[in-house]
Amino acid sequence: MSKIRITKQFTFETGHALYGYDGKCRNVHGHSYKLAVTVIGTPITDSSNVKFGMVIDFSDLKKIVKEEIVDIFDHATVFNKNTPHVELAQELKDRGHHVILVDYQPTSENMVIDFANKIKNRLPENLALFSLRLQETDSSYAEWYQSDNL
Repeated sequence: MSKIRITKQFTFETGHALYGYDGKCRNVHGHSYKLAVTVIGTPITDSSNVKFGMVIDFSDLKKIVKEEIVDIFDHATVFNKNTPHVELAQELKDRGHHVILVDYQPTSENMVIDFANKIKNRLPENLALFSLRLQETDSSYAEWYQSDNL
């Protein structure tokens, strides 16, 4: 049976700041992120299965990505917990803001690696994460491919 790739796209708003960076992104700012998640697998061949012919039901993929990424990162501010930004993060938390502390510099490159690991851990055994594309602006994005990470 043929391997098929399917892709679902997501959007979310997230703020961040890059501690120690030598440009404007050292300041707290936000992006309207677009995340494309592509999985690869073989369509279900059991004609008695309600998902016959599907690699994965798009709604099942949506549930995984929403729970692991979108619902957590949407309208949050992300800081590297290993920097003095932790003090700003605490101040924002004390004022009721949704803050995420990560153990990496919150660049698109590092975020897409984090997202890949979270999604891979939730996929059914018969599927593999093929790629992710995290678009930060209309002209800038980071991509992760399983084939580059074997």
